[in-house]
Amino acid sequence: MAIKPIVIENLTKVYKGGLEAKDVLALKDLNCTIEEGEVFAFIGPNGAGKTTTIKLITRLIFPTKGKIFIFGQENTSHLSMKRVGYLPEHPNIYGYLKGREFLHFVARLFKQDSKEQKSKISALIDLVGLDDNADKLIKKYSRGMVQRLALAQALINDPDILILDEPMSGLDPVGRRDFRNLIMRLKKEGKTIFFSSHILSDAEMIADRVAMINKGQLIKTDMLDEIIYKQTSSVELTFSLASDKLSEIHINQDEIIKNGDTFLVTVSNKQEVKELVTRVINLKGEIVSIIPHRDRLEDIFIKELGRE
Repeated sequence: MAIKPIVIENLTKVYKGGLEAKDVLALKDLNCTIEEGEVFAFIGPNGAGKTTTIKLITRLIFPTKGKIFIFGQENTSHLSMKRVGYLPEHPNIYGYLKGREFLHFVARLFKQDSKEQKSKISALIDLVGLDDNADKLIKKYSRGMVQRLALAQALINDPDILILDEPMSGLDPVGRRDFRNLIMRLKKEGKTIFFSSHILSDAEMIADRVAMINKGQLIKTDMLDEIIYKQTSSVELTFSLASDKLSEIHINQDEIIKNGDTFLVTVSNKQEVKELVTRVINLKGEIVSIIPHRDRLEDIFIKELGRE
């Protein structure tokens, strides 16, 4: 059996209150497994426990209870963390350095060979699209440029696992598109990517699997295809037919939108679509289009919150 990149077992985190403040249960009995080579989206509203989980995985904080394994080793082992790259939600990078200087600094922390650093860092700068700004002071960078530089530093050790905390938050539409494309490119290179987000449209575009979390508890984990693409809320059917045969379709005329001999009707289930298509064809009509309407990930997530 292949060793999983990340296994989380019964993870609980309680933040102790000070003086008269109450303790805060940030995470309760979280169990989750990340598969190799997948893009795994960890989604939920602000304050749901996403960043707490990521900080626990990366050992920035420590659990009240539970364990985390990185490729079979507990994340308390320094060796396990060598295979991880991390992009925090709010990268705090030395503004007095230039982008390229910062990446050389990070490479030295990893004790990388000085002869290889130059070519590797140039390749990363090209990958994240910082070619024209790599030799500018970081304090003059925009939010998007800082995110790109932070992603480059997360890749400096060529990790097998990338952990990205809200990587597209605060970016403009072009920046979000570029980040999505980068994530998909890194997936093709075989990297496992775990990212958190409250921007559900981004998760819907790139995730293989989705975990929904709210108030520190896991609500649902499933393949994105299972969550979205197999849930059809309605189907829009357009067909052409001689007007004098329309009554033989056996549909309420008020529900049909007419344009000459072309008609549009919305039905609620697949069986009804099949029956309607059969009747149209039997009456020598023509099917113009069949368009399924599906709930967006955001709609499904809100429904799940309602059930909770």
